[in-house]
Amino acid sequence: MDRNRATELHDTKVDVKVALCGLWISLLFVFAYVDIFGFFRADVINGVLAGKVSGTGLEINQAFLVFTTIFIVIPCLMVIVSLFARAKINRVANIVVSLIYVVSVAVTIVGGTWIYYILGTVIEMTILLAIARVAWTWPKHPAH
Repeated sequence: MDRNRATELHDTKVDVKVALCGLWISLLFVFAYVDIFGFFRADVINGVLAGKVSGTGLEINQAFLVFTTIFIVIPCLMVIVSLFARAKINRVANIVVSLIYVVSVAVTIVGGTWIYYILGTVIEMTILLAIARVAWTWPKHPAH
């Protein structure tokens, strides 16, 4: 028996649905932590206490909070879509939603000066582009 062969690990292929689900979950963690880290900043805390989103002039009100909730619920639902939707719907939904989110996240980086926020946003965009790529390259059945 070849000693190297006995210690070699078997690498398994990850199902596309599981990969997409994992990427959406990772994105949600980055979303959450970048926002949580923001509360270590005095300008963010003071803005919230004044009812404003720091640096944007947006008022924190019912409409803002509903929009923010919807913005986060969509990736949460994409976790479920990634696992349970049929391949054709799954592929299209993942490509469309991830690319829309790349644009929406990219807009938030404009004018940013905090390195943690820029880094977090670049990581979010990278994960979203990975989602689009995984969905785009969804394996097809071989022609019979």
